[in-house]
Order: sequence, then structure tokens, then C-alpha cells
Amino acid sequence: MIRRPVVAGMFYEENSEALIEQIKECFLGKFGPGKLPDGNGNKLRAVIAPHAGYNFSGSCAAWSYREIAEAEFPEVFVILGTNHQSPASSVSLKDFETPLGVVKNDVELTKKLGVEVDEVVHANEHSIEVQLPFLQFVFREKSEKLKIVPILVGEDNKIVAKRLVEVIGKKRVVFIVSADFTHYGIHYGYIPFKPDKIKLRELDLGAVKAIQKIDSFAFENYLDETQATICGKSVILCLLKFFELKKEKVRAELLEYYSSGDISGDYTNSVGYAAIAFR
Repeated sequence: MIRRPVVAGMFYEENSEALIEQIKECFLGKFGPGKLPDGNGNKLRAVIAPHAGYNFSGSCAAWSYREIAEAEFPEVFVILGTNHQSPASSVSLKDFETPLGVVKNDVELTKKLGVEVDEVVHANEHSIEVQLPFLQFVFREKSEKLKIVPILVGEDNKIVAKRLVEVIGKKRVVFIVSADFTHYGIHYGYIPFKPDKIKLRELDLGAVKAIQKIDSFAFENYLDETQATICGKSVILCLLKFFELKKEKVRAELLEYYSSGDISGDYTNSVGYAAIAFR
């Protein structure tokens, strides 16, 4: 069973050759890391990467995928996708297709989680799909070895975190947390202040600082205080709760941050993007 792409040609190029060039530009362009990755086996537990169209958030995502490419290749990538359609968490048991090929689902591990299977929700959700071309690009010589566990995380994120702790055990896993940051403007129903590039940045960097504490309560408290419309709230909480339950000591580093306004020049409706590595 294969889950077909639904945002190819919209969020990213539909043609495989054009897509490869688009991803290269994400790495080499103004907001990207400035170079293509080369592997050197660094330790990595997780990354946060945005899930908007590549023309906006692709260069930010490139920072996260440089970290992934330069880390030890894991047994499986667990992708925590923001669920824009449902408050419930769900998994897919399908392999995922993109213009660059098919990424295999670690079905055995996915089933072990005991999370509800919902192929309909997964078929229409882009937050996992947009991560895959980057993953295929940086591991194009290992594409046949790529395995994912695709999870759309809802309000029951703590339950998902607990099940991940129980199931993963000692497997070498890297988490890809698919999350955008604050959605500001009338289009998103969030206008705590007049359009202000600096205030928008400070708002999101406050959230990043809370995340860097590896403290789910600190992150939740920050969101409660600011009402920041971070659509990746549930997936970020899931990751933080996973680390807390594992009693795992990790360090979070902000690799890059910018907003769609920094690309378009329009801050009246703007979305923040952050690349964060957890080691």
C-alpha cells in the first residue's frame, strides 16, 4: 500500500529533477546553511523542521536536514507530524511516495505503538509528506535503507510519547518533528500587537527558549501566557515528554529562525519557522 503525494506541485516541485534543484537552492540560498551536507557521524536525537511550502520554509528545513545528514544513520526515522485535521493522533501503515521515490514504512514498529490507524487523515495531511523529499535528498545513496514511522500527533500527545518510550527501547532512532511556529495576522486570528518584525521574532524565540529547557510544562506555560499560535504545539510537546519520560539528557540548539515575512516582506500575515537540533 502506498500513500500518494498530495502537495507535490504546490508546496514543492512535482518534477523530480526540478525538486532536486529546489532542495539544493534551499541549502545554498540566502536563508539556508550555505553548503550541501557531508556525513561525519555526529550524535543526533531529533530535529524540529518546518512544514510550509519550500519557497518559504525550505531553507529553514535545510538547516535541520544538514544535521540529519551529518549524523549517524539510524535504524528508523520517527516523524511526528502536526495534525491539522483532527485532535486525535493516528498512524499510517502505508509507504509514502514522493517525486523522488518511495519511502518505506517500518510497519512492524508502527503497529507496535498501538496508535489508531487513520489512512484518510494521513492521505490529506501534508506535514509528514513535506519532510520526505529532504530526507530522500540527503540520503539519496541510502534511499533503500530509509524507514519511517509516520505519526500525526494530536491532543493526546502524552499518550503517544509514553508508547514511543515503551516501543522504541534501544533502537537507534532520530525524530523529525514537523512544526511551524507562530501564525500572526488576521488570516490566523492572532493579532496581539501591530505588525512588528522584532516583536514577532521575540515571541517565537521565547518559545524556543522554553523548548531548550526540555521541559514540557515550561513550553505549555509559555503558550498559555502568550497564546502564541504555534501549530506544532502537540508534536513539540510529544518530543519533550518523550525525553522527560526517558529521563534522557539532551541539549537543544537553535540552528536557524526566520519568518515568512522575512521572505515576502509582508509582516501583516506571517508564519515563523525554526530549525532546532536535539543532541
